[in-house]
Amino acid sequence: MASRRAPVALAGVATALALLLSGCGGAADTGAPVTGITTNDDDGYRGIGMGADAYRVPAVTGLTDTEGRPFDLAAQDRRTVVFFGYTNCPDICQVVMSTIASATARLSPAEREQVRTVFVTTDPARDTREVLRTYLDRYDPSFEGVTGPLADVVALGEPMDILVEKGRKLPSGGYEVDHSTVVVSVKGGRGDLVWTGATSPSDMAADLEKVLREDAG
Repeated sequence: MASRRAPVALAGVATALALLLSGCGGAADTGAPVTGITTNDDDGYRGIGMGADAYRVPAVTGLTDTEGRPFDLAAQDRRTVVFFGYTNCPDICQVVMSTIASATARLSPAEREQVRTVFVTTDPARDTREVLRTYLDRYDPSFEGVTGPLADVVALGEPMDILVEKGRKLPSGGYEVDHSTVVVSVKGGRGDLVWTGATSPSDMAADLEKVLREDAG
């Protein structure tokens, strides 16, 4: 199904994104437009260009990547595509990660060198570094996994309207994790471009090409 940009004006971005809290395996984001909010597409992005309302990414120092190295999203100087999810998610996380993999594969080799993809686990109790690495290698070995104390994951996500909540217990004894399904593009400590979980690979790739041109000045 072809995706479309959720109709969100900058003044209503925080409200709209808060509505996209999804329980993986539960009431997932269907990609339907958020209603009751006007839109402004003058920026030329298929996703949501944040403009002056760009998120300020917090400096959170308790997280590490799959190699055990400290990870600070606010300090990244390369364009970084960030998604919060977990490896046991049965549906939406797989869709979003496949979208990101397909989108970045559409970029030129030079463009791919300028973009990094980071998957921040919302379930650090089960998503060890080894589990994350195995999961991400299915999509692209260059994708980076980030884990750490849940409090630090929440502290990183909250200022970007990424909500994380423990969901219902499953008959198997496991549990779901409810989390926002948006993807945020970050550079220089600013989250300036957002996509919903329904974004198509072609739309995300076109946005990445555009934002990379703007980064280059």
